[in-house]
Amino acid sequence: MARRTRRLWADEEKRSICLQTTLPGVSVAQVALRYTVNANLIFKWLRDPKYRPKPGTGSEEAGLRFLPVEIVAEARAPAAAPVANSCIEIELAGGHRMRISGVYDPEALARLIRGLTV
Repeated sequence: MARRTRRLWADEEKRSICLQTTLPGVSVAQVALRYTVNANLIFKWLRDPKYRPKPGTGSEEAGLRFLPVEIVAEARAPAAAPVANSCIEIELAGGHRMRISGVYDPEALARLIRGLTV
């Protein structure tokens, strides 16, 4: 059976971990999971004035900011017309080659290549 060793946390690490619990929408449990530490230990640090975040200390002072995000519809490329009488050779990962000759649909070819490289 493997023995667990106790992790020693530097004072600055404890302050940083405690400060993260003050961010909006972040729970002590989430921070504890992030650092693989028991949430009760973080609560113990929060009770200690040495590690407790000072009032007014928040995400701005920790160098963290939320940026606005806008979700837009995916831009679609104009439909490509089939290419007439040409030959294309594509070298895929693993040394495989794909040779296409004649008329082909570029969108269909792109889907095929994506499917083969996944």
